[in-house]
Amino acid sequence: MNTNTRRAHRIRIIETLYQLDLGAIDVYEESGIPFIDEVLSGILEHQADIDATISNALVSYTIKRLSFVDRAIIRLAVFEMMFTQTPSEIILDEALELTHQYTDLGDSKSVAFNNKLLDTILKTMKEGPSGE
Repeated sequence: MNTNTRRAHRIRIIETLYQLDLGAIDVYEESGIPFIDEVLSGILEHQADIDATISNALVSYTIKRLSFVDRAIIRLAVFEMMFTQTPSEIILDEALELTHQYTDLGDSKSVAFNNKLLDTILKTMKEGPSGE
């Protein structure tokens, strides 16, 4: 895979978030790639808001029950929805492709779960804070 593609950058972000969540690394060290560094520092800076957004969209589930990899994928997608100008279709497509590649066991349950969760978050964001 070309390491300069946006997808490759997203994979590096997910790997780093996974390692941070597991405690495998204590601090993120900059990669020197602007997209990766800006997104990771943004996710870490806004993680409480991102996690609250995810938690509010979960039904009969908690954010801690998400697998480490799915949690990283969802955090990245929610950050991009909240803080970038990337079209939501691209964000959702990338998140679902990464879910399919890294956490789906062939039954599409992970993809379906993440799709529903991200769709709920996106709809809530479009409605605005007052649920208009």
